[in-house]
Amino acid sequence: MQLNTPVEISQKISITHESEIMLIGSCFVQNIGKRLCELKFNADVNPFGIMYNPFSISAAIKRIVTGEQFGTASNKLVFHNEQWHSMLHHSDFSHRDKEIALNRINERLTAAHRNIANLDVLIVTPGTAYVYKNKKDGTVVGNCHKLPANIFERSLLSVEEIVQELGETIDTLLNLRPELKIVFTVSPIRHLRDGAHGNRISKATLLLAVEELCRRFPNNSEYFPAYEIVLDELRDYRFYAEDMVHPSTVAIEYIWERFSDFCFDRTQLQLNKDIMEIVRAMAHRPFDEEAESYRKFIGNVLYKIERIVDKHPLIDFSKDISRCNTLLSR
Repeated sequence: MQLNTPVEISQKISITHESEIMLIGSCFVQNIGKRLCELKFNADVNPFGIMYNPFSISAAIKRIVTGEQFGTASNKLVFHNEQWHSMLHHSDFSHRDKEIALNRINERLTAAHRNIANLDVLIVTPGTAYVYKNKKDGTVVGNCHKLPANIFERSLLSVEEIVQELGETIDTLLNLRPELKIVFTVSPIRHLRDGAHGNRISKATLLLAVEELCRRFPNNSEYFPAYEIVLDELRDYRFYAEDMVHPSTVAIEYIWERFSDFCFDRTQLQLNKDIMEIVRAMAHRPFDEEAESYRKFIGNVLYKIERIVDKHPLIDFSKDISRCNTLLSR
């Protein structure tokens, strides 16, 4: 008996531990990026923090390409509720000290700029086609930071506007990295502040725009159907968190499994499994770290790490090896 509508997925791209990966976009990017980092992939996750609309995502990518630093006189910085905020960044970068906020922003920008020169895979996940424009200069902001609503103008981007903006950005990226693979997804997280109907209109706009971008860049782009997986395969509120908006932990795990089918071959899937066993073992907290049984347990973990490093020297287990050696030396 078939109790759901499966979304057909096959391997479209190849990601390995040699790949340089960057992820930009909504909370979906955070979830996938977190798992990639746990598995020791070279993944740079949201250098500007969580982003939702395509224009802000495009602006962030362009800034990463140029590497242009943010200065104290930048009109992208505002002071509100006793903190300095960047209108292009998530509030994770905000701080009451302007210099500290700028240092946080520029350190991440510098690292991302350095990474993008060797980038192999870029994962882009917009969440909404609605944008907020600063009435003062007409620029689209990435985050309103709870500033007064009357200083912004809200509007819905058209498919054509999104395709033109992101298309220009992709052209810039491909001039830098001709072999770059771009994976587009549309965030399955519902933006109910737009209303149920408004959310569907927004998602439909993003889906049409991404479809056109994949058509324009057939050799460099692919679409991963995260949105369809949640709406068609996981069509049940038990797969949502308590807010009835974000996917639950079970749904996130399921999407990760489908994403793995999309970008990993059998050899890489087995390697991921072996690494995850080590990650979980290192997270284990015993009753007594000095017990002989735990020392044997850690010795076995260290042996597994060394076997992987022998075959895959680019995978960075240095922190895990150091911790194992510290525990064994007690």
